Amino acid sequence: MSTIGVGIIGGSPGGWASISHIPALKALPDFTLRAVSTSRRESAEAAVRGSGVEAAYDNHAELLAHPGIDIVVVAVKVPHHRELISAAIDAGKTVYSEWPLALNLAEATELTQRADAAGVRTAIGLQGRFHPELRYARDLIRDGRIGRVIGTSLVASGMVWNGQTTKAHTYWYDESQGATPLSGAALHAIDALNVTLGEFDHLSANLVHGRTEVTVTDDGNTVFPVTAPDQISVIGTLKNGAAASVFYRGGASRGDNFRWEINGTDGDIVLTAPWGNIQVTGLTLEAGCGDDATVSKLEVPAEYSAGIPEGLVGPARNVAALYTHLGRDLREGTHTAPDFTYAHSRHMLMEAIGNASRQQSAQTLG
Repeated sequence: MSTIGVGIIGGSPGGWASISHIPALKALPDFTLRAVSTSRRESAEAAVRGSGVEAAYDNHAELLAHPGIDIVVVAVKVPHHRELISAAIDAGKTVYSEWPLALNLAEATELTQRADAAGVRTAIGLQGRFHPELRYARDLIRDGRIGRVIGTSLVASGMVWNGQTTKAHTYWYDESQGATPLSGAALHAIDALNVTLGEFDHLSANLVHGRTEVTVTDDGNTVFPVTAPDQISVIGTLKNGAAASVFYRGGASRGDNFRWEINGTDGDIVLTAPWGNIQVTGLTLEAGCGDDATVSKLEVPAEYSAGIPEGLVGPARNVAALYTHLGRDLREGTHTAPDFTYAHSRHMLMEAIGNASRQQSAQTLG
């Protein structure tokens, strides 16, 4: 059976696709990276140099016309998603978009409906669920190792969104650009929480501007005002009745940058990491049950790393797992990778969080 051809829109050296998608695809025998498109031919050629990739383009239309491309990956800034995803849908390609899908719920609704109407397969880059440690934790919970889950708390750092930035990253602090602490680090973690423990039944939220201005280190200018809230608090009740709280801070902490406790009637699970972005960091899994006085580290059985090529490290690991699931879906007609319909539900969740904060009232979710 032939390999699945992939084309990436985005992928300049040092960018997200270059440290995640490209190494993941190189390590996966079922896929072939056939083309990369960026806004400049020089950066596209640099992205594929020495890799054996067939083509480098400075025009996404040329990539979409490539006959060997089955999946188009959109890995560019969020304001460009609507145009590029729409073009890929119109070309009849399977579309894998980085998260968030769109700038807002209205755009996410439009893209989801457009993909459905065209009958194309889609995937969204919410890869945190594929962490081996998290997959193992889900099975422990399902098997009743900690009893009935009664509460969970997650406290972490966004790592970026601190008091300084570079000119190239000032857009992180502009809420209208779609790459905020809520849509980025916090939503990736909340999604992992929901996949593990279930959806929110109702929630309250508080989105606070802890920093109102940020220094641009390249030129000494200042980002003012900062429009993206950098202190994210969400508290609510899950559909299974468990209490849940999530707090994300911009920047990094001198203490813990990621700590997630899941508390049951007969035990506790703790997931920790040195980096606050769950989708890219390595996790440590600990648990204690029954008469245990403390939690202790658990070794994750090898089968939970299925779909992640041996030797692959860093951000590429969970991206590779998502590709493995997507490849199986395309070959077998299954639906195990999160798609645009699922992404739309996450945009609805973000809308509810924003409304809860603005209206200072609890939101009930469908």
